[in-house]
Amino acid sequence: MVVGVCTVAVFGQRTTGGPGTVIRRQAPTDKAVDFSQSDLNAEFQEMATKKIATVRLLEGGAYNVNIRRLEGAETALVHGKKTDVWVVREGEGTLVTGGELVDPRKGAEEGDASGSSIRGGQSRPIKVGDVVFIPAGVPHGVREVKGHIVFLNIRFDTK
Repeated sequence: MVVGVCTVAVFGQRTTGGPGTVIRRQAPTDKAVDFSQSDLNAEFQEMATKKIATVRLLEGGAYNVNIRRLEGAETALVHGKKTDVWVVREGEGTLVTGGELVDPRKGAEEGDASGSSIRGGQSRPIKVGDVVFIPAGVPHGVREVKGHIVFLNIRFDTK
């Protein structure tokens, strides 16, 4: 987990990486990077104000650290090679995992796909403080978001 004090350089960069995504910086390979509660809160506020869905705090190629902000249901997804760890920081919703994608469409990376929903998955509420582990290959999506939900999303290659 990444927690602590953040340098100004991390939050000073404002480049985009696809629709709705802001990339802050490349992940260093020679030092640790910390993120303070106040810096994360500032990110949450900016995302709400500017309607930003994803901020990639660190991009490491085979791994990345993101903040996700959803104001409604999320498209059902499967990541072919990447495993997700979510830490819910604000809001609540219903997470569906497992089962199979309905109307699957191939994604940009090998094994990735999206769908209109999930058939036969397990639904459960998620809220502030919850931590979720989603292995590569497992369909997942958030529905029934109450207002909004914000979560840290630590993603890494496992295949």
